[in-house]
Order: sequence, then C-alpha cells, then structure tokens
Amino acid sequence: MRIFAIADPHGNYSFIRPLLERSGKVDAVLIAGDITNFGPVEKARELIGIFDQKVMAVPGNCDPEPINDVLDSSIAVNLHNHSITYEGITFIGVGGSNPTPFCTPFEIEECNIEKNLDESMAEFKESGNPVVMLTHAPPYGVLDKVGDVHVGCRSIADYLGQVDLIVCGHIHEAKGVEMSNGTVVVNPGMVANGFAALIELNVLEGKLNIDVSFIKA
Repeated sequence: MRIFAIADPHGNYSFIRPLLERSGKVDAVLIAGDITNFGPVEKARELIGIFDQKVMAVPGNCDPEPINDVLDSSIAVNLHNHSITYEGITFIGVGGSNPTPFCTPFEIEECNIEKNLDESMAEFKESGNPVVMLTHAPPYGVLDKVGDVHVGCRSIADYLGQVDLIVCGHIHEAKGVEMSNGTVVVNPGMVANGFAALIELNVLEGKLNIDVSFIKA
C-alpha cells in the first residue's frame, strides 16, 4: 500500500495537487490534522474533494470540534476515536491535541486521550493485524520539540512499541522520521509549506515493512 501523508494545511491547499502529481500512484491518503486555520469547518470538504483515493483523517487542535461532523458526513473516514481495517492493516486515530499554552479550539486532557485510544485499540489487540495510528499530536519525546522542550502527548507515547507506525503533525518544525521502541514515527512536514511524505507499507509474514520518503512541491 502506498500512502500519501500530509499534516497541517491550515486551510492552504495550494500545494497538494502538485505534490500528488509528484507522488505517482497512491492507494490511500492520511491527513494528520489542522485541516483549517480555526475554521470554517466546511472548508474541510474542499480538501477532501481533491482526492480520488481512500482518505483517512483526524482533526487538529486548530480545527473547531464541529469539524468532526463535517468529516463524518464526507466520503473520508474520520479516524478520531475510531478504527478501521483496510487491506489487512488496522488504522486507528485520535485528533485534537493534548493541552497547549494557547487555548486552541480542540484540546483534550491526557486522560481522555488515553481512554479513547484504549477503546479504539481494544477490539484489534488480538487480531494480529499491523496497526497504523494517525494522530495530530506527536508522542511525547519523539518529533515533538519546540526549542529544547518536549511538548508531545504522553498518552500517545504509551503506544510506542504497541503499534507499527504513527503518522502525526502539530510541530511544524519537526518534519522527519524516527524509530522509538520499535514504532516508526513520521511527521510529513507542514503541507501549507509544500511538504508531504510517501509511506510504502507491505505486510510480509505478518510483519509490516515501512519505507518513508519526503517530497516537496
């Protein structure tokens, strides 16, 4: 499966079509939040309408919470507090972010993020499927530094070693890929600045092989 992964458009979708053209054949799209820049939430339909592929998305902390209603009524799969299995891979997600100093529209207490993720994972823990987690916030300690300070989500970090791949955004300056406790973590970069990631997923003998590359418009 070839995935086109983006994060943090903040309402600027101008680079997405050029990035798709550079990407070649893509099987699915992951959108890691901050779809709008504090609204309007209906703008999310414009973004989703760009794609012909299967789209899975979560909102970000800069998206007003009613964006979930827009995503739920669209052709995209809203992975916020939900999970699906697609092509033998389980995708789960959580949107918004852990609390920030900025009182943005969609912030969630750590205990509630933990509860929601536990519920999303519960029915798949025994399935043996590889698991991809789509989040807006990064896990604490991985691709989450603002200056010298880690600002990621501790509840997401608890899943390092339990899932195969985490695709996140939120920290605009933290584009990259890191391995932590056996989990690959990818921040595609801010698509509003022309960045995206291509992620190749191949299931071989029950294990998920992951290859990540970055593209710029």
